[in-house]
Amino acid sequence: MARKTKAEAEATREALLEAAEAVFYAKGVARTSLEEIARQAGMTRGAVYWHFKNKGDLFAALLDRVRLPFQELVEEVGADSHGDSPLEAIRLACHKGFVRLAQPRYQRVYSILVHRCEFFGDIDPIAMQNAMANESCGALEEYFQCAAAQGQLRDDIAPEQAAQLLQATLGGLFHDWLRNPDDFSIEVRGNELVEALLRLIRRP
Repeated sequence: MARKTKAEAEATREALLEAAEAVFYAKGVARTSLEEIARQAGMTRGAVYWHFKNKGDLFAALLDRVRLPFQELVEEVGADSHGDSPLEAIRLACHKGFVRLAQPRYQRVYSILVHRCEFFGDIDPIAMQNAMANESCGALEEYFQCAAAQGQLRDDIAPEQAAQLLQATLGGLFHDWLRNPDDFSIEVRGNELVEALLRLIRRP
């Protein structure tokens, strides 16, 4: 019985997150009430408060479902920063991230964060975006340091610069795509840009 209760609670939580995603995307975060989310899920507002402290807590949980930690992407593709090619690990991980971003849920939630979320209460969308960017850039720098140690980077490119260049490329691509997701494939363009950048910074 306890296992069933836990499963039911998880199902309720997921249903609330699905409802929040739909309403946030349609109306924006600030203009959405917890009561509307509960109604979208076919539940009471009490059910929302049982699983989430407030709207900020719910929004953070929504973002957690689509986070793309770089190290996890590397592990998923079976690459190793200490293996033969840290640059190849970066390329494969970026490709995996583009595939993930192309999924509707990822596109919707990141669109909510970037275009449908304002500063209010305990929600700071800029701080959330900065945290994600800093985490990504920090992980990238570690891999570029490994690449430099193996003689894969050009002498005039420091690992920190390489990480910043790639992070800026990914960030620009990401925001361009979210503004007009039907204009181009993030998988195709993303892979092209990452491969071009890696060719520019790789030691001949």
